[in-house]
Amino acid sequence: MVYTLKVPLDRVGVIIGTKGGTLRLLKERSGAQIEVDSETGEVILHEEGAKDPYLAYRMRDVLRALGRGFSPEHSLLLLKDDMYYEEFDIKDFSGKSRKRGEQVRSRLIGSDGRTRKLVEELTECLVSIKGNTVGIIGDLEGVKVASKAIELLLSGSEHSTVYSFMERKQRDLRTARSGF
Repeated sequence: MVYTLKVPLDRVGVIIGTKGGTLRLLKERSGAQIEVDSETGEVILHEEGAKDPYLAYRMRDVLRALGRGFSPEHSLLLLKDDMYYEEFDIKDFSGKSRKRGEQVRSRLIGSDGRTRKLVEELTECLVSIKGNTVGIIGDLEGVKVASKAIELLLSGSEHSTVYSFMERKQRDLRTARSGF
């Protein structure tokens, strides 16, 4: 199977890495063939022929995360069985208005990045806001809580309401992660 995605041109260099180091690492970890067109931002993942088809399949999310602003180190966490990726398009919540999109994006980031940092701390997930998208990397339970919190913020809920929601869910997360 061939999987194609388009990444922003400013992220192509991150996927390729210094002297092609990141791209080589991605190929080694997944066992799949990966091609990057540095002029168009098109990334092609050839899953067939990979040593481990499951890792090649998981590489889809790694590439998506790289394109959405995550570092290679953070993106490669997605090759682990217990890590997941979720993505939101801010336009789905703000409409086509550029001004409204910027307002909604600013709500997610918060003053000095406070809101984004709190989502990360309270859910133990990684969050990247790039352009009109929000990406989340974390374990299943954390991604569920972070996704709900981000949906609430994108839908216009008060920050204090969302913070309270995450604090309540933080106790549930600890219990779920400890296995009790």
